[in-house]
Amino acid sequence: MSNAAEISTNLPTPERALAIGAHPDDIEFGAGSTLAKWAADGCVVSMVICTDGSKGTWDPNANTAALATLRQLEQAEAADHLGVTGDVIFLGWTDGELDSSLRQRIQVTSAIRRLQPTVVLGHDPWKPYRLHPDHRHAGLLAVEGIVAARDPHFFPEIALPHHRPEHLLLFEAEVMDHVESTDGFETQKLAALEAHQSQFESTMFVTDDDDGSQMDQFRQVETDRLIAHGALVGFSRGEAFKRISDL
Repeated sequence: MSNAAEISTNLPTPERALAIGAHPDDIEFGAGSTLAKWAADGCVVSMVICTDGSKGTWDPNANTAALATLRQLEQAEAADHLGVTGDVIFLGWTDGELDSSLRQRIQVTSAIRRLQPTVVLGHDPWKPYRLHPDHRHAGLLAVEGIVAARDPHFFPEIALPHHRPEHLLLFEAEVMDHVESTDGFETQKLAALEAHQSQFESTMFVTDDDDGSQMDQFRQVETDRLIAHGALVGFSRGEAFKRISDL
């Protein structure tokens, strides 16, 4: 955690933003309120979802192909709640088996060059003791995709102009040194998360027999996180990131 005096706040609303997540729902957890705020101010927000989300269930008998289809629909609904007007791109790599090799990097590089985001957002790939490999690899793809997208001799077969974003914001960061004020955008974040109904049990710990108390507890946990991140710099609500602007 950085000292409050070292924490920057509130980038100018970018013209375009691209959020890169490992699974459907990851972006909403990490940056949902920030993206909703920017979208409301005219930013064209796009998303890249790296995996198909097909293993996001505790049911050993689940139809994973059907789950992958459902999770795309849920992601589209979540994007609507955030006000996303750009692309929602599904790379479709198998859940739990994402890699950060050249095959995936060229896809992310292509998206960055085509969409030309001012700001890219993604997982912190260097977070210590991170258990889920997809989060680590998705974070590396965001970082390495920027490097490839900015330099004209990487992947010339893409045949798109190179592009250098101005900022990279890493969510789930070990060292948080930037906070976006998200006052007034808590509702959109929660609505987007709750669009992922297939994840109620495995991620939000809300069971079929919930009387409402479990969902209320989930909402409170997410609200408390917004409060804690905002409190780093005196905001009522916020989302905190590691900011890298020397790209």
